[in-house]
Amino acid sequence: MPLTILLNGAKGRMGHAITAVAPGLGIAIGAATDAGDNLAAGLARCDAIIDFSSTSATGHLLELAVAHRKPVVIGTTGHTAEEKKKLLALAARVPCVWTGNFSVGVNLLFALTQEAARVLDSDYDAEVVEMHHRFKKDAPSGTAARLVEIILEERKLTAAALRHGRSGLTGERTASEVGVHSLRGGDVVGDHTVIFASLGERLELTHKASDRSIFARGALRAAQWVVQQQPGVYDMQDVLGLK
Repeated sequence: MPLTILLNGAKGRMGHAITAVAPGLGIAIGAATDAGDNLAAGLARCDAIIDFSSTSATGHLLELAVAHRKPVVIGTTGHTAEEKKKLLALAARVPCVWTGNFSVGVNLLFALTQEAARVLDSDYDAEVVEMHHRFKKDAPSGTAARLVEIILEERKLTAAALRHGRSGLTGERTASEVGVHSLRGGDVVGDHTVIFASLGERLELTHKASDRSIFARGALRAAQWVVQQQPGVYDMQDVLGLK
């Protein structure tokens, strides 16, 4: 029997990409829902949920997933830290893959960034730059937020070290700050660069996405994986065996 999913956010860009890719991977879309639709109605005939909708929909979707004991894959980004903390507690009650980026290449970028942040000390200034299409609603992107989080964790820094862009007379850059910059324009699918710059050398780790289908394939791969897991919150590092 093929895996059957409920796709929430079916009318969005990622929804269209998943719909196009799923048949080639032997996955059926049992229900395609969007804002205003009855999510519960389609759950009975689906094995798992994939969600690429809006931040306001995540709580209700997770409540339904828990009530119906359905594994879930979440790619929606833009939640505040407080919102996500509450949602993660709910998500942990079912098998859940939650990540800001389902690309295999980006998840390798996460691993490389962690290694670079471990090896390169505070003499190497860390900055993250991302660019997306003009229609993206949140900033920084979920991927950029995770890259920054990795750097903060490795350097044992708190969110107070973040600098979201710079303007005016900022003074010299401190050794402990981590910059994150969001560019928006055109139809850019997603570019991310992590920079470690010291006096005399600079290391740049870059990933550029040119086709949204890479994220769709990753999300579907995550759905195939998560239906075999125990309740808990996982990410693509788990799916790909990078941990």
